[in-house]
Amino acid sequence: MRETERPEATPDAGPSAAEQAGRPPRAGRWRRALLVPLALVVAAAAWYGGGAFYVHVVDDDPAFGRTLEVEPGASRAVAVAAALIAREVDRHRWVANDPWFLPGAALDNMPNYQQGIVYALSRFAVELTDRLARVRGSSQIDADADEAAGRLKYPGDVWIFEWSTTPVQPSSESQYRKARAALERYNARLARGEAVFDRRADNLRDTLDRFASDLGSASAAIDEQIRRGAGTLLDLGADDLFYANKGRLYAYHLLLEALGEDFREVIAERNLETVWRETVEALAEAAALDPWWVVNGGLDSSVLPNHLAAQGFLLLRARTRLREIVDILQK
Repeated sequence: MRETERPEATPDAGPSAAEQAGRPPRAGRWRRALLVPLALVVAAAAWYGGGAFYVHVVDDDPAFGRTLEVEPGASRAVAVAAALIAREVDRHRWVANDPWFLPGAALDNMPNYQQGIVYALSRFAVELTDRLARVRGSSQIDADADEAAGRLKYPGDVWIFEWSTTPVQPSSESQYRKARAALERYNARLARGEAVFDRRADNLRDTLDRFASDLGSASAAIDEQIRRGAGTLLDLGADDLFYANKGRLYAYHLLLEALGEDFREVIAERNLETVWRETVEALAEAAALDPWWVVNGGLDSSVLPNHLAAQGFLLLRARTRLREIVDILQK
């Protein structure tokens, strides 16, 4: 009987040439090489995604400014405008001019909303300079009001470095801070009796007429956007316009509410209390729209709503009430 044959033991192959040379195997090198770009992708997602989530805020608090302490003789509307600039520029941080390497550059709703607010404040500052801060338009222009109006016209997307024009120029937020300071100086002088805030019916009428005209322009922009992209689920311009209008409507709501206190006597004399309150509420309702995703759907769609059309309807209703007040003040 033959002895069972046993398989011969396979001799140890020993370390590979790569290992003998002190190098990891090829598969290990590939895995390590992939870790670097993967880590960069994760870091970028955390920086832009997490950072954008952290800085993003669309503050449409309708009660903002109601508790502001305004000195006797000063203007509540001017105080609200200055406080609104401070809130958007410093408390919430101005993101409309963030360069590509900051997380705010990934946002679009918040920067459009902020620029809409400043646009409305700029319109108010122009009316303050041309009418409210002068006696019947014949006195000298108030220097602080004029400075505020000029600085609020500054573009909102200018960072401290802008290579398309000059290497270094003032940033948007630096200009808006100076506008706020000018408004605060004007209001302080007004409280001391060293400045003018002419609380006449025709000044209020002309100021509201400018607000209504601006809302008419916003309505036309909505109409154009709907005609161009209605029914498009991913209309990337729809949310930009929606939030720019939302910022305007919100600022006009706060300004109108404050002007109601500044012109309390005029409003009472013309029996405007009811229509004034309804106008403030209409602006607040229009500014409160806040869909999760702005859709420029078909006007008769049962599935995809058209948020621009909804905003346009409420905007026009507020504008109609502004026109009612203007008509009454003309009599």
